[in-house]
Amino acid sequence: MASQLVALCFDANDPPGLARFWAGLLGWEVAESPGDGVELRPDDDTGFSLRFLPTDEPKAGKNQAHFDLTSASPEDQRQTAARALDLGARHVDVGQRPEEPHVVLADPEGNEFCVIEPGNDFLAECGFVGALACDGSREVGYFWAEALGWPLVWDRDQETAIRSPHGGPKITWGGPPVPPKVGRNRLRFDLVPVDGDQGAEVDRLVSLGATRLDVDRDEAGRVVLADPDGNEFHVLPRR
Repeated sequence: MASQLVALCFDANDPPGLARFWAGLLGWEVAESPGDGVELRPDDDTGFSLRFLPTDEPKAGKNQAHFDLTSASPEDQRQTAARALDLGARHVDVGQRPEEPHVVLADPEGNEFCVIEPGNDFLAECGFVGALACDGSREVGYFWAEALGWPLVWDRDQETAIRSPHGGPKITWGGPPVPPKVGRNRLRFDLVPVDGDQGAEVDRLVSLGATRLDVDRDEAGRVVLADPDGNEFHVLPRR
């Protein structure tokens, strides 16, 4: 058994506005989304949607995960950064050194992302969405490899990365020190069980180290869990 990663969810104060930003930057189309919120579906090998869900809570602190976008040339990197700024992004300082070649930006609601320099060997075989880079322990990288059935493609110096056998972006965890978690994460995974048995898949994920955060399914039929580092995620019923 395994779970399929179907979406990365963003809490958003303005879901349509944030969806327009990411649609413009990634070139993805807005699709119908069940319930409240807005969904973008990829037209490349990314393999999962982006869902923007309404919240009244303001963003507080740096996100635990961010996108790394790739570049084919220095000019391509400049054009991607310029397009993001035109769409409403801004430069942010997350502690990067002046000599580092990547560009650190934030979307209109403050969600950080990076435009990576050309020639980055780690992302060489990935598409425009090169990676979802996460704060996290080695153990949580192992957990997600088992949860999704994706192979480890990096396991060195407490840093881990996984990638779908079908390609798409890598999901990476930077290892210790892992910043302390404060409140609910702004970005979360939506999973569905591959075999359709939501209850059995929840039990399997708990056996791998997840923690169940609710007692009953929520109004959308989702079960809310947390991975071994405490990051919330949802297991949806197969539709």
